[in-house]
Amino acid sequence: MPTEPLTNEVRLLRFLAQDMTQAELGQRVGLTRQTIAAIEQGRYSPSLEVAFRIADVFGKRLEEVFHWNPGATAKTADAK
Repeated sequence: MPTEPLTNEVRLLRFLAQDMTQAELGQRVGLTRQTIAAIEQGRYSPSLEVAFRIADVFGKRLEEVFHWNPGATAKTADAK
C-alpha cells in the first residue's frame, strides 16, 4: 500500500508515449523538466490545473494519472 497521499502514473505514461522526455512533457504543460521529475518522484504535488493538463497530454482522465490515498500519511517538516 502506498505511503504517499498522492501517487501518479506519469513516468509510465511518458514511457508508453514513445519515451516522451520529462523536458517534452514539461514544455507541453508549462513546467520545467525538474518539476516533472519531482512530480514523478512524489516530491511535489501539482496544482489541480497542472494535473488536468498532464492528464490531457496523455488523453487520460485525472483519476487514471493521479491517485489519492486518503489513509496515507504525508511526509512533512513537522512530522516527528
